[in-house]
Amino acid sequence: MLRDLFRKLVREGPPASRLPKAWAGPDGEQPFPSGRERTDAGLPQRERRIPFLTLLKNEELERLNNLLPWSCFILDPQGRPFGKPWSSTKRSAPQEIPDYRIIELNRRFPLSELDVLEVGCFEGIHTVALAKLARRVVAAGSRIENVVKTIVRCALLGESPLVFPWNVDDGVPTQVDISCDVLHHVGVLYHLVDPVRHLREVLPFVRQVVMLDTHVAPESAKFDVYLSGGQSFRYMQYKEGGREEPFAGMADHAKWLPLDTLTSLLKQNGFPSVDVAEIRDERNGPRVLIYGFRG
Repeated sequence: MLRDLFRKLVREGPPASRLPKAWAGPDGEQPFPSGRERTDAGLPQRERRIPFLTLLKNEELERLNNLLPWSCFILDPQGRPFGKPWSSTKRSAPQEIPDYRIIELNRRFPLSELDVLEVGCFEGIHTVALAKLARRVVAAGSRIENVVKTIVRCALLGESPLVFPWNVDDGVPTQVDISCDVLHHVGVLYHLVDPVRHLREVLPFVRQVVMLDTHVAPESAKFDVYLSGGQSFRYMQYKEGGREEPFAGMADHAKWLPLDTLTSLLKQNGFPSVDVAEIRDERNGPRVLIYGFRG
């Protein structure tokens, strides 16, 4: 029943005035309070999952929270933190499951019969929500510690997606099938050394829809030009913290593309219908949410 409620909630979406905070149920109650993830007891037998997190004693959960280098956290149904904040100013509030972008994705394209590829699993916040909604989820992260944290978070919340290490700057993996109906691509592209090559490599594996959330170069930026696949592309160089910084790219710099370059790349690579759903001003620069659809 809770999984059905989860899917109903995501399908119908929260009231516009409440996005992206907590959302209300049919009678105004808050079945998924801000930062909490609910168990899914009462599911049909074939779909039932055991939310192991609720079985942990406080001291065992504390041990788990100290065992891995967490950079964000959620609250379980008892209000206990699972994970840790990165700092007093970054990821210091409990994360939402599901994120409002996944609610909207599922409203537009019901995921229950679709396969999803998540590029950039981080610590499994989006992975858990996608796994509760989609037929199959394959998730990837460039840092092995994030892969491990995603597997642990998903397992303790009763989900078992395929999660594997993949630094997308290195090209497409040969030992994992990344073909999918939906590509969930959030917070990754603006960390890459060659974002054009990455999009050209991954988009052929997507059968229906791309959801891309990324920073873009502002119009006022100082642009350089680089070659990718024999073509020239304008970009703004952005300094990155490298491997040891959990919120940075793996290299020492990244290339931010202009918005019109991104939309053109989607169209040129088989997604002729492009919807720029959001343009947000954030601390590091403009950020967009884009949907691309196969013809």
